Amino acid sequence: MKKKTAAALLLILSVMLVIAGCGNGNSNNNTSSKANENKSKNSATNAPKETEAVSGASEASYTPFDQLKDKYDIIIVGAGGAGMSAALEAKEKGMNPVILEKMPVAGGNTTKSSSGMNASQTKFQKEQGIEDSNDLFYEETLKGGHDTNDKEMLRFFVDNSASAIDWLDSIGIRLNNITITGGMKEKRTHRPEDGSAVGQYLVKGLVKNVQEKGIPLFVNADVKEITEKDGKANGVKVLFNQKDEKTITAAAVIVTTGGFGANMDMISKVRPDLEGYVTTNQIGSTGDGIQMIEKLGGTTVDMDQIQVHPTVQQEKSYLIGEAVRGEGALLVSSEGKRFTNELDTRDKVTAAINTLPEKSAFLVFDSGVKTRVKAIEQYEKMGFVIQGDSIEALAKEMNVPADQLQKTLDTWNSSVKNKKDAEFGRTTGMDNDLSGSPYYAIKIGPGIHYTMGGVKINTNTEVLNKDGKPITGLFAAGEVVGGLHGQNRIGGNSVAEIIIFGRQAGIKSAEFVKAQ
Repeated sequence: MKKKTAAALLLILSVMLVIAGCGNGNSNNNTSSKANENKSKNSATNAPKETEAVSGASEASYTPFDQLKDKYDIIIVGAGGAGMSAALEAKEKGMNPVILEKMPVAGGNTTKSSSGMNASQTKFQKEQGIEDSNDLFYEETLKGGHDTNDKEMLRFFVDNSASAIDWLDSIGIRLNNITITGGMKEKRTHRPEDGSAVGQYLVKGLVKNVQEKGIPLFVNADVKEITEKDGKANGVKVLFNQKDEKTITAAAVIVTTGGFGANMDMISKVRPDLEGYVTTNQIGSTGDGIQMIEKLGGTTVDMDQIQVHPTVQQEKSYLIGEAVRGEGALLVSSEGKRFTNELDTRDKVTAAINTLPEKSAFLVFDSGVKTRVKAIEQYEKMGFVIQGDSIEALAKEMNVPADQLQKTLDTWNSSVKNKKDAEFGRTTGMDNDLSGSPYYAIKIGPGIHYTMGGVKINTNTEVLNKDGKPITGLFAAGEVVGGLHGQNRIGGNSVAEIIIFGRQAGIKSAEFVKAQ
């Protein structure tokens, strides 16, 4: 979109949310909206999706504009999980941080996270008798990324995952319900205790802590430029409510603006083959942070590595979380047949769906899965879930052959009983069969979900230039960063990334400021 169009869209969205009582009018992923008109499928669905997605943070009371100061110790650009984690750690270290969020509410793409947060050797795993190791987590993530992950980043990531779970628990965000996602051999995907989607729960808890610590959080604060002096990042130029321009200074800047999964112009430049795909990203995920960092000399990595998620409800571009499959759901074609290992890595499951003539499939599950995955209640409210009191009744609603669907489920239930999937070699998500009526289905297809590429950092979260040297005073964390996931991200690793590296950014930036 043109800049004026993007600004108008943001202003309209802001007014709508304020009228609905969603904020005080001051938000994370710094960017504009999507571009190409021929992506109307995306454009038409993202505005209402955004309203739905931010409900976990929409009741928050944000910092009034008149409390803005000219100077802070640390400026954090973006109020998603990484930004708020960074702010809390910086505050704990005695700093005076501020969070500037472009959107009308905090949360960004974090709010839309569904399945959970991966971590190994956690206290909750030990309590539940799950034997896991950081080395196994490392090896499986490296394999999932096709051995292209930044190994130093990955090692830091897995080794600090358990402490991230502990830290969240210490601030009242407990993730002790554990499931599994594709590409993993052990249960390490941590969810809220009731099995609900992790995103809104996490955002609500982080916002609460930010407010309790007295950290200013301004929304409708669109950072346009990171300023510098003598080669050091020293502040930002920011547009409040699309009208009030301010320059704010700081000793350090942390960029946590998210990826560019809602910017079809950026995507089409590096991946023209994805033109026409729906996107699960919130409309603020447009790559602003990446572009601002590049202007300061920062370098990028893996920009063409864009993850397409296999299970997206197409009409509303809504992600159906991997926990549904992790708790036992099957993928079946319009013929009522399985066609892949449902818990293979996302790229492989997507490829399998794309080999089908219709390039779509159904998730099929029973009442047991529905009980274990609370997010399905939201899918029901949104009208995605088909129901049948019997397999035959469900097949009729799905318009697939009933005898074949019955055979598919009978074969699967036998595989679960024998702990052997002779058809596709699935070995996980087989704790329970699918025998509890009523039965359910959700029609899905692939959609743009996550941008693995981004700016390059080191394990201190310092942004690096093309020579591999840190840009003084500039830090980054979260989806704005590239390298950790390689060519394919494992489900549950993005939430872990924002907490682990968000905390690190807060800690290391505070150390930097104190040393000045």
